[in-house]
Amino acid sequence: MAKTSSRIRFRAKLFSPAAPAKVGSWTFLTLPKSASAKFPSRGMTSVEGTVNGSPFRATLEPDGQGSHWLKVSQKMREAAGADAGDIVTLEIEPAREEPEPRVPPDLRKALEAAPKARALWPEITPIARRDWIHWITSAKSPETRTRRIKNTCAMLAAGKRRVCCFDRSGIYSKSFSSPRSKLQIK
Repeated sequence: MAKTSSRIRFRAKLFSPAAPAKVGSWTFLTLPKSASAKFPSRGMTSVEGTVNGSPFRATLEPDGQGSHWLKVSQKMREAAGADAGDIVTLEIEPAREEPEPRVPPDLRKALEAAPKARALWPEITPIARRDWIHWITSAKSPETRTRRIKNTCAMLAAGKRRVCCFDRSGIYSKSFSSPRSKLQIK
């Protein structure tokens, strides 16, 4: 699939998540499948554009169904003059530059203790770093997370640049999905 060079325009409804960290702190929207299909990947995709004319940069998350969803922060929502339940207009395109992912403290500490892994980390792409981080943070138990961090350092030290068999779309592994809205719970 070729990377699009024009902005993708669509309208979508903002939803409140069923279990937000803080009431009203964020909302989300699901991209129409026709808009999502214009991106080069069903995986995480960094975008830039506008919501109701207000500029933003963010990362679309895969919904595990072959499409994407977007977390709309309180700041983005306020700048757009919108709230949960409102229909917003988006114009987005793939980001010109991939943002650097935030490295979790436990992974940062492990990389500091593993010189060969630490040496390779800055040489891999931001997307590859994001995949390693997601593989670690998607662990369902602390034991699995600890094991994945140890394995990450070992694989990086051995020169491995990507997580093996990582399903960036969530379709097969179900490691990605969109949030459930309050409306879906009722």
